[in-house]
Amino acid sequence: MKRILGSVTALVGLGGGGYYYARDVEPRLLTTTSENLTSSKIPPELDDFTIVLFSDTHIGFHYSLEQFADLTDDINRLDPDLIVFSGDLVDAPDTYNWNNELIQLLQKLKANHGKYWIYGNHDHGGYGTETVKNVMDKGGFELLQNTHKTIKRDRGQFVLAGIDDVILGKPDLKMALSGADPDLFTILLAHEPDYADNTAHFPVDVQLSGHSHGGQVRLPFIGHLYTPLYAQKYVQGKHVLDEGNLALYVNRGIGTTRLPYRFFCRPEMHIFRLKS
Repeated sequence: MKRILGSVTALVGLGGGGYYYARDVEPRLLTTTSENLTSSKIPPELDDFTIVLFSDTHIGFHYSLEQFADLTDDINRLDPDLIVFSGDLVDAPDTYNWNNELIQLLQKLKANHGKYWIYGNHDHGGYGTETVKNVMDKGGFELLQNTHKTIKRDRGQFVLAGIDDVILGKPDLKMALSGADPDLFTILLAHEPDYADNTAHFPVDVQLSGHSHGGQVRLPFIGHLYTPLYAQKYVQGKHVLDEGNLALYVNRGIGTTRLPYRFFCRPEMHIFRLKS
């Protein structure tokens, strides 16, 4: 609470212009971060295979369906082979006004090799577990809850795995990778980035996470003032663990939560390109 109060105090201290910018301007300045995932485990058939990651939309809290509609257009313009969502669809499932428009927007997202998602803590919160799953199912997204899929293009293959939410779910990475070929390039979806310290003990090459929102409010020379549980060690960007064997990418998310502000922390989606 002290850190959240500090964020508010800092924004007020910036004056009316800074407050307006943090509330009404920067949250709409979407950044697309492009990364190459290079490995000898990636076969030539998968060269330039593209994956779009988006996370933490928190629809209903300072983020509207109109904005989400714009996001779906932005994603489709990237023409991805695969779309992944790393959790927290709406901010408060128990009070959100669920409707078919959200389902239709999820259906609008197109990827030739599928659309996958995992639970975030807000998806489980507010008794949202089954409600969110029902909406994502109807939207054409497949849930990876302690399980994996082998993604294929021509003769090329890689493993896409996902775990349950760390805070409110029952994550089991051993179960998620059960039956997966450890020699294939493996990507894990895990909502909370700090889980990477556990992931490093498994045959996973890349972990994709959200949850942190990058801190939402970041001050020059100080950085973020607050991040949630299990996003306190790895807050944003790329991190290399296990002597280079695991790469963690932390997405800053799309929406906001707790406070409707972003400052020096623009919303973000990722596009990853596999490189053999």
